[in-house]
Amino acid sequence: MLPQIKLLGDVDVAALSPLMRGMILAVSYADTQAGIGLTATGAMNRKFVHWAAVHFRWPGYTSEDLYSMNKVLNEADMPPLWAVRDMLSHLKLLRRKKDALLPTKRGRGFLARPKAFFDLIATHYLYSYIHDGQRQVDVRNRIRWWGVFLNLINLMSTSGCSLNELANELFPSESYPFIEEEMTVEDWTLRSEFRHGVIRPLCWLGLLHEDREGLTIWQEGTYHKTPLWVACLQLESDTQAQISVH
Repeated sequence: MLPQIKLLGDVDVAALSPLMRGMILAVSYADTQAGIGLTATGAMNRKFVHWAAVHFRWPGYTSEDLYSMNKVLNEADMPPLWAVRDMLSHLKLLRRKKDALLPTKRGRGFLARPKAFFDLIATHYLYSYIHDGQRQVDVRNRIRWWGVFLNLINLMSTSGCSLNELANELFPSESYPFIEEEMTVEDWTLRSEFRHGVIRPLCWLGLLHEDREGLTIWQEGTYHKTPLWVACLQLESDTQAQISVH
C-alpha cells in the first residue's frame, strides 16, 4: 500500500516546496501579466523563463546556475519548468488560449488556497508523474517499493544521509560498500534510477533538502527531512529504530 500523503501540520508550503512555489508563482504571473506567453512551437517564452529563473529560487536551477551555462534561457534550459507546466496542465490550473497560458477558475482557487491542493499535487507528482527520461513502466514498477523507500529514508535522514549510503542499503553489491571505480553498469543504473526517480522528486516536492554547503558540483550532498515531510507523512518507521529492506 502506498504511504498516504496528507498535510496536517501548519507549514509554509511555498517556502518549503520548490514545486508548489513554482506552481503558485506561474499561476500568479499568468493572472497578473495577461498570461504566460508562448512561442510559435508552444514553449514558454524567454521573458517568462527568465522571470521564473529569478523568482522560483529552485535549488540547483537559480538564474546564476542557469546563466552560467546559457547565454539566453529557453523553456528547455530549465528542467523544473517541465514539471511545473505538466502539473499545472494535469490539474487544469492553466489553459492555453491562442499564444498564451491563462489561469482557469480552478487556478485562481489554487492561488487563494494552495494548501488545499497539496495532497493531490504531492500524491500525483510523487507516485504517478513521469519525469523526462523516465518510462511509464518504470514509474509503475516503483509503486510497490515506495513504502520501503520512504521508511528507509525516514530513518536514515534523521541525522542526515548521502545518496551512496541510501543506495548501499537498498542495493548491496559484492563490492559493498560501493567503490565507484569497481561499480558495475547495473550498480550505476540502479543508483541513477534511485536518484532521479526517488530522491529528486522528494527534493523538488520539498520533503527532502540536500545540504550542499561548501561542496563542488561533483560532490554528493547530505539529505535531511524538512518540516514538510513531518507534516504530511506518517510512516511505520516513525516508531521503529530500523527497517529491513532485503
